[in-house]
Amino acid sequence: MALEINAFAPGTRVRVTQQMPQTHTVWSTRVEGTVVRWRQDRTGSWFAHGKDDKVWLDRLELRRDDGELVTLNLDQWSMIEPVG
Repeated sequence: MALEINAFAPGTRVRVTQQMPQTHTVWSTRVEGTVVRWRQDRTGSWFAHGKDDKVWLDRLELRRDDGELVTLNLDQWSMIEPVG
């Protein structure tokens, strides 16, 4: 997933909707908050055949209104909208 880094600068308020396709339905979840940081981070996946034998994921960290820090792994079903 290629992301526009400028659109997710720290301090930007966004709403992220993620979907997980199932056999007969789609599960959806929505998170809203302020961007803390966006980064590409590797996982410790043993079966990966990427750079350094790791899978690299797009990760977005948000701070919700109640102060909770949320880290989202972004994929092709992630929709990110600026809020406000």
